[in-house]
Amino acid sequence: MESFNSISPNKIDNVTTEKTISQDVKTVESPKFTDSLFKNQFFSAGLGLAGLGMLANIGRRSLILFNAYFRRRFMTSLTLNNEDLAYPWVLNYINKKSATKTRNLTVNSVVNQSESGKTSTEFYFLPGHGIHYFKHNRRWIQVDRQREKQVISNNNKRTPLETVTLTTIGTDVGFWRNFLAEATEEALSNVETGLVVYNAVGPDWRRFGPARRKRPLDSVILEDNLSKKIHDDLEEFIKSGSWYTDRGIPYRRGYLLYGPPGSGKSSYISALAGHFGYSISPSNSIILLEDIDAAFQSREDPMQNHRAYDGMTRVTFSGLLNAIDGVACAEERILFMTTNHLDRLDPALIRPGRVDMKEYFGYCTPKMVEQLFDRFYGPMASTENRTKFVEIVGKFSGSISPAQIQGLLLMFKNKPKEAIEYLVNTLENKNDLN
Repeated sequence: MESFNSISPNKIDNVTTEKTISQDVKTVESPKFTDSLFKNQFFSAGLGLAGLGMLANIGRRSLILFNAYFRRRFMTSLTLNNEDLAYPWVLNYINKKSATKTRNLTVNSVVNQSESGKTSTEFYFLPGHGIHYFKHNRRWIQVDRQREKQVISNNNKRTPLETVTLTTIGTDVGFWRNFLAEATEEALSNVETGLVVYNAVGPDWRRFGPARRKRPLDSVILEDNLSKKIHDDLEEFIKSGSWYTDRGIPYRRGYLLYGPPGSGKSSYISALAGHFGYSISPSNSIILLEDIDAAFQSREDPMQNHRAYDGMTRVTFSGLLNAIDGVACAEERILFMTTNHLDRLDPALIRPGRVDMKEYFGYCTPKMVEQLFDRFYGPMASTENRTKFVEIVGKFSGSISPAQIQGLLLMFKNKPKEAIEYLVNTLENKNDLN
């Protein structure tokens, strides 16, 4: 108690005053530290960069999410790889459709060799790896072609897997169906196509030579409406498969074209097959029996002897009939027969059901001569020359086949006047038009 009482009141006041001053100093020094910290340019810059980085990260993530959402809701993509048959077709189509031909290209080199041994090289340029843009049907399409690390085997060759992804705005999947259809059509139009002819060898069909060029149907000059008549009948038959099936009728059609040699029977059949996209046998084909009268001996005249065919193997008549419409005969079959001698054919061969249409291919009429002349010379020949040519041809004794007229015109391909002069000289010398 004595020690406590010994403390002076002045000392107590001094201690209290020191504590108060110390607290005041701390209160005053705290805002000064914060102010000085924010006034420090390095701290302010670092804090600003950190804030910008945070905002940028938020913006980037938001953009990624928005892009994913937008693609999922408002865009469609199509992905192909180089294992797909349509892959090169699509790349080639993209390159052709690009308004500004891309400068980033890859090349595919192909060496071709003809049957004669002649070689040629073709180069096909395709869009290179990376991103490209092109416009199709008023839509912009992004093309992303990438090469993967994965390796695939193709015709015993190991090649890297490649993919191409096409992306466009719109949710209509039909857009890509149309795109692929156009790319395929473009690719197939560049493939050399033609009329394929097969020969029967034993029980098999063997391809006879390379594909022939398709001949335009209107290049075979016939009498008025004859071509249209056969064409329309065949077209109706091709479209009537279900009609035949529903009624239990064999889906077959037979045609007999008869007339003198050189009247265009075989030429017309070839042109017709090419027009409808058919081959000359086997499937999706037209079966052609040329000079059918020479294939067998008539049953009515077994002693008949066609010396021109002596030594050749002939089929039996019953074998021919079985091949045409026997039990083993295939459905969806189109048969054409030609003959120069209708009277030599057995009635059983050309009865209805085996031959549904018979048409005569005759000699040239004046209109056919005129059409042949126009076909060769077109606008280079005057009306006067055409009229004169037709008039002179009409003065020849006997009948003239289209093949004879064509042979003459081939001698003077671009010289209509010389063709007329040749006719005049031939007529004056009383020679036949061979």
